[in-house]
Amino acid sequence: MDGVHDLGGKQGFGRIDRDHEDDPYHGDHDARAYGLSVSLRAERPYPIDWFRHVRELIDPIDYLTRPYFDSWLQTSLALAIDRGVLELAEVTGHKAPGPNTGDAKPLTPEDVRKIVVTPPNFERPTDVAPGFSVGGTVITAAQGHSGHTRLPAYARNTKGVIHAHHGAHPLPDAEARGEDVIEHLYTVEFRAADLFPEVTNSDVIYLDLWESYLAAA
Repeated sequence: MDGVHDLGGKQGFGRIDRDHEDDPYHGDHDARAYGLSVSLRAERPYPIDWFRHVRELIDPIDYLTRPYFDSWLQTSLALAIDRGVLELAEVTGHKAPGPNTGDAKPLTPEDVRKIVVTPPNFERPTDVAPGFSVGGTVITAAQGHSGHTRLPAYARNTKGVIHAHHGAHPLPDAEARGEDVIEHLYTVEFRAADLFPEVTNSDVIYLDLWESYLAAA
């Protein structure tokens, strides 16, 4: 989504803090928020891009000032309320109305761990031939839109080379709207200097991009 929620980030917020790279969590509360998000995903499956879209609906000031996994928790609670798993009164009152009387059983930590370490496969069959071949030169779309997208703003209207083809996958932009659109997915190689004018070395950047983001250059 265009704006502060852009997945590529925005300029003007200073250097990224990399002091805790060996530990993805700042504390136990971060790990618990992630575990809750995973457990809700298992109990009430929803498209990953719907989760991303809901997270991008967070007010910009709240989004920029809230810790990373805190926004995951906020999104998970919104999804659970939307699905009828929770009620807003339970969240604001910090208390469930009573024991679970349904058929669902709480996930154990081991259940959640299995979900985390099992890579999902989103590839889907299609009769449509890929529009691009490895080694071909493409140019990315120049414009974004108000909904969810996996084309970051910094990589728009830029030439790149198809590095790999990964078969067909659900298009995130459509999946976030509840639509089932299948497109070919590619890894595209860009010169870092083409994306960021201040770069003076020969580094390259790889992005996984869907076919509708691309045109032949």
